Amino acid sequence: MTTATLPAARSSRSGPVKPRWTFGGTASAVGAVILAVVWLVPLLWALDTSLKPEPETTRAPITWLPEAPTADAYRSVIDQGDLIRWFFNSTIVSVLVTTLTLIVSVLAAYGFSRTKFPGRKVLFGLIIAGILVPPQVLIVPLFQEMTGLGLVDTYWGMVLPQVVAPVMVFVLKKFFDGISRDYEDAARVDGASRWRIVWSVMVPMSRPILVAVGIFTFIGAWNNFLWPFIVTTDPSMMTIPVGLANVQGSYGLRYAQIMASAVLGGLPLLIVYALFQRHVVRGVGDAGIKG
Repeated sequence: MTTATLPAARSSRSGPVKPRWTFGGTASAVGAVILAVVWLVPLLWALDTSLKPEPETTRAPITWLPEAPTADAYRSVIDQGDLIRWFFNSTIVSVLVTTLTLIVSVLAAYGFSRTKFPGRKVLFGLIIAGILVPPQVLIVPLFQEMTGLGLVDTYWGMVLPQVVAPVMVFVLKKFFDGISRDYEDAARVDGASRWRIVWSVMVPMSRPILVAVGIFTFIGAWNNFLWPFIVTTDPSMMTIPVGLANVQGSYGLRYAQIMASAVLGGLPLLIVYALFQRHVVRGVGDAGIKG
């Protein structure tokens, strides 16, 4: 009798758990929905305006939806502007910044995490102190340095100053600190060098956090306006954010074309985030757990 009733009791306990209503959970859900709406309204408004004929964008009263949706603004921006060239420049700069930042940050973080040398703590403290320095303070000396090296209006002039990322070094070091040294010891017993340990042991084990760091770096480089604006004067070398400011100045009050340029400029970021969203969430979670 006992053996017949026990499985039934277990089955009732292991069934689906009904969510229990709590005031805190409901308030959090309502707050999240409100924040999502606040975040989405400007994006939907930009998309809505970009699909309107130009006269409708300044009509009073405001029309919330386009009466006759059209892609004329997108065709005008692509035909009249240098949007394709700005896309190409932003892609080159963002890919180079992301690749070099990952390489430099991984090597620096591994060095601080796994090697001991005189002044290690002081040097790491100075790097962390770099987080507190506003980037605007470094604009003038960086521009003088790029001018002296002849890198104004070049890709390297836009890329090299953005490679320095103290935050990424700090995040990767904390992640490396959480990896057991037994893996390195096993690789060292097999005759692996430090370079081999870094690229064949540490990097594969840190793939989620590296993907997250890479995506955040790519987004930051793609959206960076100030430094590319300072170091470029040739319209053919402008990136998307700088080019959009140029479009706004050239087209005056043509809001449909301005919004079409903004939508096209932000589209690659949405695609990149949609493709790697799972890795970003996992990487941030792992960094939070092990950091």
